[in-house]
Amino acid sequence: MGEVRTVSEIEDLIPRFRLEKLLNQDQGGRRITLLGSIDSKAALLTAERAAFPSDTTALKAFHASLANVKNLGANDIYHWYLASSRPSGAAAPDLKLNLIYPCTEQHVKKYSPQGVRMVTETPDIYRDHVRPYVQRKREEGRLNWVWNIIEGRTEQEDVILRDHGSKGEDGEGFLMLPDLNWDRKTMSSLHLLALVERRDIWSLRDLKKGHVVWLKHMREKLVKATVKLYPDLEEDMLKLYVHCKLLNCLSVVSRAQQLKDELDQPTYYHFHIHVVNVMLEAGATQATGKAFGLENIISQLETIAGGLDAGLADLDLTYYVGEASELWTQIFRPLKESKKLQGVVD
Repeated sequence: MGEVRTVSEIEDLIPRFRLEKLLNQDQGGRRITLLGSIDSKAALLTAERAAFPSDTTALKAFHASLANVKNLGANDIYHWYLASSRPSGAAAPDLKLNLIYPCTEQHVKKYSPQGVRMVTETPDIYRDHVRPYVQRKREEGRLNWVWNIIEGRTEQEDVILRDHGSKGEDGEGFLMLPDLNWDRKTMSSLHLLALVERRDIWSLRDLKKGHVVWLKHMREKLVKATVKLYPDLEEDMLKLYVHCKLLNCLSVVSRAQQLKDELDQPTYYHFHIHVVNVMLEAGATQATGKAFGLENIISQLETIAGGLDAGLADLDLTYYVGEASELWTQIFRPLKESKKLQGVVD
């Protein structure tokens, strides 16, 4: 058995730790593991940032302590910054801030705690309920920040790839830029977002067998551009995924979606692809019931029965939604309640 130490002796171990090197760091820099020694014996020290305070007084003090705020970019109602939580004027930034202003009630619901539900979206439910809902949302102008990027009005300095498609047609064009949540230097947490220029594909439901060549072309271009720009990475160190709906369709990271790991469908409906390092810790946006691997999507389209117009609109899709989301409150919960009522009547 190890020697018995007093509390004071145990606490004294930390200042006696002598650092040799950083051994590991999580994707957000919130947890690090250091290799070092104590009294010439090897030691590992793992440090993790404490949780933010939750009482109002402490939160007001936290906000008042923010210093050295530096804007990193802005697009429509979204703004992102670096800041320091330490009072020293020379303190290096230790916080990344995302501001949505002005925000909507739907934003508030999305970022509030909520339960989740698994739902199965049949082709009929999509046609009769979900697609009309998506169309209404698109018509509200919620994709302005996407059009700003695609049409060259904002964030052009961040675009690392722009391609007009395998046939040189504007309709097959796409571009790629860093995800808002990536620090643009830590390769283990690489996260990029690819946005397609065409406006006829809103989600996975719009993908058809006839899109396979285009999807393969995009995948090849995205992977090769990524490893060329970041030579420390190899092609088999990348993962490409798509979300089942909204601006989550081909996954490389969406500006609005980047603002947080969501328990809800994205608020925006436009096809995009996420390109991430396979080492990136899988949060809610990569979980089963949220993300679909791009290669698996392509394979499924290739093997699906039917001609070039056959596609994912003909399949059941199972995913999860937040209980505060409109997809749950306006579509799936009423359908569930109607089904229960029908069972009572029968």
